[in-house]
Amino acid sequence: MTLPDQQQVTPRIAAQAAPAGVTELELAIGGMTCASCAARIEKKLNRMDGVTATVNYATEKAKVAFGDGIGVGDLIATVEATGYTAALPARPVTAAPQEAPESEPGELTALRQRLLTAVVLAVPVIAMAMVPALQFRNWQWLSLTLAAPVVAYAAWPFHRAAWTNLRHGATTMDTLISMGTLAAFGWSVWALFLGDAGVPGLRHPFELTVTPGHGSANLYLEVASGVTAFILAGRWFEARSKRRAGAALRALMELGAKDVGVLRGAREVRVPTSELTVGDLFVVRPGEKVATDGVVREGTSAVDASMLTGESVPVEVGPGEAVTGATVNAGGRLVVEATRVGADTQLARMARLVEDAQNGKAAAQRLADRISAVFVPVVIGLALATLGFWLGNGSGPAAAFTAAVAVLIIACPCALGLATPTALMVGTGRGAQLGILIKGPEVLETTRRIDTIVLDKTGTVTTGAMTLTAVHLAEGEREDEVLRLAGALEHASEHPIARAIARAAEERTGALPAVTGFRALPGLGVRGTVDGHEVTVGRQEPSEPLPAGLTSAKAEAEARGSTVVTAVWDGRARAVLVVADAVKPTSADAVRLLRGLGLTPVLLTGDNEAVARAVAAEVGIDTADVIADVMPEDKVAVVARLQREGRSVAMVGDGINDAAALARADLGIAMGTGTDAAIEASDLTLVRGDLRVAADAIRLSRRTLGTIKGNLFWAFGYNVAALPLAAAGLLNPMIAGAAMAFSSVFVVGNSLRLRGFRPLAR
Repeated sequence: MTLPDQQQVTPRIAAQAAPAGVTELELAIGGMTCASCAARIEKKLNRMDGVTATVNYATEKAKVAFGDGIGVGDLIATVEATGYTAALPARPVTAAPQEAPESEPGELTALRQRLLTAVVLAVPVIAMAMVPALQFRNWQWLSLTLAAPVVAYAAWPFHRAAWTNLRHGATTMDTLISMGTLAAFGWSVWALFLGDAGVPGLRHPFELTVTPGHGSANLYLEVASGVTAFILAGRWFEARSKRRAGAALRALMELGAKDVGVLRGAREVRVPTSELTVGDLFVVRPGEKVATDGVVREGTSAVDASMLTGESVPVEVGPGEAVTGATVNAGGRLVVEATRVGADTQLARMARLVEDAQNGKAAAQRLADRISAVFVPVVIGLALATLGFWLGNGSGPAAAFTAAVAVLIIACPCALGLATPTALMVGTGRGAQLGILIKGPEVLETTRRIDTIVLDKTGTVTTGAMTLTAVHLAEGEREDEVLRLAGALEHASEHPIARAIARAAEERTGALPAVTGFRALPGLGVRGTVDGHEVTVGRQEPSEPLPAGLTSAKAEAEARGSTVVTAVWDGRARAVLVVADAVKPTSADAVRLLRGLGLTPVLLTGDNEAVARAVAAEVGIDTADVIADVMPEDKVAVVARLQREGRSVAMVGDGINDAAALARADLGIAMGTGTDAAIEASDLTLVRGDLRVAADAIRLSRRTLGTIKGNLFWAFGYNVAALPLAAAGLLNPMIAGAAMAFSSVFVVGNSLRLRGFRPLAR
């Protein structure tokens, strides 16, 4: 199993696939609180000459491409000048951390402490404001005492961020929250000390809507403390959910073995896997993980690759066969030679592909980011207009103030910023668990449009290796005896057809007898002595006529495009052996699943028409949708022709000769068992060689896209519906704060439903 070549990089800079003279890296961004923060940083970076940047609020990373003359320090300085922090990531995706980065638990702990403080102090404040029976004499002064720490301590991150942004001439959602809570608290302090609200015995009814009044006896302490508590709760649940959304990628990075037994001469030395080098021989005992990608040199075993490929059946491996790092040895002791280590391993490449996809942005998210960037100033203007309108129509300062604060608080665009990246994080992470690698968010849009799927035959629909598919016996012969003698003779040959027969003979009859006098017959086959019999396996010779039954079986097999060889010993034809590139057992089911998704499967092959039609009939592809005798360089032309016919084309392939067609197709799907060139040119990579996973990949991509659209609909709809209600005085500011916090939690929770995606391919 292979994945695209990737340069061995430092833990911090990943420059794969970058044009000459252009460096690509990721920066960890700190201090972002909403999508408008990400939009500001992205705008500042892109204003630098020769810099192209994408900032993702959910992953808290910036992916930056820059040319000569720009240094990493310049990029960090630009971010810091914008009011945020930036640093190169502390470790690469190839690491296997035991837990999440230290900063994340610390931030969650601090957030939880502020949330608990806000809840404990805000609950009695809200209760006294809402329930007149609890309003004892001078209750309002107790409310002030309890609300002050909430506004000063619990809401401090909002005030700090708002001040930082103000110094840089910018506004974010923190500006709205800070303005709203400080205004509510400030009004209440004024009313208590300079107005009529401090009078002993004050009664303060709670109302959901705005009512006219002069305002000197109105308190908004429950708004200041309640909004802070609700928004902190939303932030905390959001942070927890974002960590859950990225759990699949962290789990992928943690799959690798931590240490390994390396053979140093006659001794086995236990060392960390990071110290392995190419060429090292290491031991894998039953139950242990394979430390890195390699080739088995000693031993046989069954290897469980389910954590990487999603395939539940262990694979038998022996000397000369490749194994992948992080798979589990389920059988005997293996000695493996390391062929890829560090950033070159399949696990590291999978993690990089998933992380790159999560850091990308779909077109819909870019639109949301542009809206968020101008949304906050517009909302502040709308709040001022609301204040002026209510004052102008004689409703009184209390009603005007309440409506303006509700506008500020209800409008925070958090949900817009989280709608796409959280769904993308969960969807790509779930795909990685199932052996489906989605290269970027643009792929999701394409999966919705495709209506035709072109399937390369060899290695995709078929196994790509010659296999003994049938044994036709002369009268009186036994299959096990035919295979034992023919397989023994073919075992001494290196020809692909011979290897297929020998492999089948070993599987069905066990150990094969020895051969003496082996010799090759150019153009005919091989001959030798086995158990005293003079055996010939190869093309039929005129001196060895076939019985009638074998003649008809041979003709039928050749009509299907299969290769037929004759087994002869002691001067008499005993059997004909049919060898072909066998269809994978799952291909017919895969074609059925693809049709169920509304796709028309087309078989594309360089083989002759007879072979192509036989394979198509076996898997359920219509004869009209078979394109045979296609030269490798002409596969691109076939895809282009289908596109000119108005079709949106997906292409599934695995070979070097498929790479150009995969790149030309609207959606390129590469089998992970194929070549690096094919995988590099594709949009989706299937780690397993099972074509059914292609249907799962399209289903998952479409489901993820549907979740993104649902999230954006909710986020846009929420703001569009809520702002007029707040401006019209139909929302109490505290209720507005709760609704705003809930919208973000809803979007993240909706995205997390993708973790329950179940594959059809088992």
